[in-house]
Amino acid sequence: MLTNFAVVFLGGGIGSVVRFGISLLIFHYYKTVFPIATLLSNLFSCLIFGLAIYLLGEKLNTEMSLRLLIITGFCGGFSTFSAFSFDTVELMKNGYITYAILNVLVSVSVCMGIIYLLTRSNA
Repeated sequence: MLTNFAVVFLGGGIGSVVRFGISLLIFHYYKTVFPIATLLSNLFSCLIFGLAIYLLGEKLNTEMSLRLLIITGFCGGFSTFSAFSFDTVELMKNGYITYAILNVLVSVSVCMGIIYLLTRSNA
């Protein structure tokens, strides 16, 4: 049981550091109102999540530690619904209603599309 917590902790830490790195890179190279770093983190997390399900399929069902490391840990630490929500509210509060709506539409539709496309054969 403690091993499972350690695996999730490790994966979550790595995912969070990768997300932070993306934020630093985007902030350094792109000065924009639109929350590109959060969007990219969530998109890449969904891509990794979907690929893990697609490529590892049955192995993820038998290898609980691998599932906990990649899906629960890494993807959980890498994706960030709270930052997505905060960014969207901040856009609205600052009068960028179109960007806020675009952020919600792109984030939800593309992330769900990625998961759907990569996991539909495993359902």
